[in-house]
Amino acid sequence: MQFFKPIVLASQSPRRIALLKQVGLHPDVIPSRISEEFDPLMTAVENTKRLALEKAQEVGRGLENALVVGADTTVVLADQVLAKPTDPEDAIRMLELLSGRTHVVHTGFALLDRPSDRYVVDVESTIVTFRNLPRSEIEDYVATGSPMDKAGAYGIQDDYGAVFVSRIEGCFYNVVGFPLSKFYTRLAEFQSQLSSDKG
Repeated sequence: MQFFKPIVLASQSPRRIALLKQVGLHPDVIPSRISEEFDPLMTAVENTKRLALEKAQEVGRGLENALVVGADTTVVLADQVLAKPTDPEDAIRMLELLSGRTHVVHTGFALLDRPSDRYVVDVESTIVTFRNLPRSEIEDYVATGSPMDKAGAYGIQDDYGAVFVSRIEGCFYNVVGFPLSKFYTRLAEFQSQLSSDKG
């Protein structure tokens, strides 16, 4: 895919950067500084899409010509939102909640064009089931520090995270942090629309 504008990722997540590079994108990285506050009056999907767009818009305000990508991931277990853990004890608590149960991972993404401020927002949802996790495995994983920057306190791409998961229904990359297939398709459509409007 050819790009007529620089692509800017409004996130410093190493997982998202790596995934975009996997499909041939080499974005500039400008992390968003918005606070990721959950609105209790909105659903998890609505919050995820809203935060993705707000991240793109916050970064986009400082750019004259770019396609800005915002993203946000939310883990939901039986209507309970599991954000990034606040400390190791919180990570252990989350993983014990997820043990032996099924949850949903929502990743919202936004594409914002500058300077037109046109945008598209979408979300991908993946169902993930954990096997029963011994307390010792949870503690060993948390001790690595890896869960601390991840929603739900785990990364499916981690050594431990990979063996915690017994079943997945939907996009694997969505659980890693970015729904590559849906994003790539929407990016191509959005670029085509912008090109048509200019023509």
